[in-house]
Amino acid sequence: MTPDPHASPTRDTLYLQVLVAIAAGVILGVAAPEFASSLKPLGDTFVRIIKMLIAPIVFLTVGLGIASVGDLRRVGRVGLKALLYFEGMSTLALLIGLVMVHLIQPGAGINANPDELDIGALETTTGGRENTTLVEHLTGIVPHGFVSAFTSDEILQVLFVAILFGMALASAGPRAKPVLYGMEALSVVFFRVVALVMRLAPIGAFGAMAYTVGHFGFESLIHLGKLMLGFYATALLFVIVVLGLVLRSIGLSIFQVLRYIRAELLIVLGTSSSESVLPQLMDKLEGLGCAPSVVRLVVPTGYSFNLDGTSIYLTMAAVFVAQATNTELTWAQEAALLGVLLLTSKGAAAVTGGGFVTLAATLQSTRTVPVAGLSLLLGIDRFMSEARALTNLVGNTVATLVVAHWEGELDVARTKRLLAMGAEAAATEAAAEAAAEAATEAATDATAEDSA
Repeated sequence: MTPDPHASPTRDTLYLQVLVAIAAGVILGVAAPEFASSLKPLGDTFVRIIKMLIAPIVFLTVGLGIASVGDLRRVGRVGLKALLYFEGMSTLALLIGLVMVHLIQPGAGINANPDELDIGALETTTGGRENTTLVEHLTGIVPHGFVSAFTSDEILQVLFVAILFGMALASAGPRAKPVLYGMEALSVVFFRVVALVMRLAPIGAFGAMAYTVGHFGFESLIHLGKLMLGFYATALLFVIVVLGLVLRSIGLSIFQVLRYIRAELLIVLGTSSSESVLPQLMDKLEGLGCAPSVVRLVVPTGYSFNLDGTSIYLTMAAVFVAQATNTELTWAQEAALLGVLLLTSKGAAAVTGGGFVTLAATLQSTRTVPVAGLSLLLGIDRFMSEARALTNLVGNTVATLVVAHWEGELDVARTKRLLAMGAEAAATEAAAEAAAEAATEAATDATAEDSA
């Protein structure tokens, strides 16, 4: 069942509210940094509420997406296409980040001694998480129990359970119909909860932005500004050029897509969390004409496997630390680092600090770049997390449109028309079409019952 587009306030009104909230947060952070720093709980609480809802929403949407297809071969085909796309784009993002960091050389001249760096703050930032081997990382996808998947804060574990559950629903036939109807009803309820929570988005964005500017200050950007500006430029280049060309290949415009999801982009900018807009992103993509079965499979999976912004950050940050600490890396070592990042980046939480934790774990496992050098990034990581989350969001939007097109489940002419209309008008038209389809189905069912 497609969520009611009118159930969420994520339209032009919310767009303006979040925009004003972000601007106010920046102003307060500059004018009263101490007070602004104390507003951190506002942003953290909003993100925590969203994270509370993500696991059940991912489970319901993926499970329903697979079950609604019915044909497991088609599910496998869609999943394979999505994974191939994810891997291709992730590899390209890693390579682009590697090339750009060598061109910019942001760490050259810092001459930091790893033995003299304070790693206390680094251990606090990474949450004291234990280093894991690649095998442990892969086996960690399987939860210890069905319920623990929803309490472990690991989206990959939720995906694993959801895929198994969806496959079982699809293969169970008519006997599973009551469970399917129950999941559809529960999905509607969770989307309604999200609609209520999204009313708090301006407050969350205000608190998060005020804390970021007030706590870290713009002075923290001066010394590492070259890396930060280089990363933002690379992320923008990836979105406009790479993702733009991908969309152009199916007849769509990246600028129209960005305009269509502008409210979601602003919420992510304010909260540094792409998870905060997952439900309404799926809502909007279905409104554009992407098949619900494709959206419900590709979008949640992309949040673990298609983190383009995180991939760019990982290579740029890793090589920056090597440059700053005068650690020479051979091409073989850089290739090995890329290979490890392709694995460890999967499942990196699309929330604030997730990429940083993944990078720390990667450097610990490869042992070619001193992990202590990551302490150099603590002052600007929060600012960079915003670009990571924004790029991840756009990457998953494009991925869903492309896979839907590959599956023949996207009317490109209609999609272009809706994109040109804007989010508000497109939502209204999509709702009208959905109501007309529902009325037609109801009339058909009534006729069938009368004939019986």
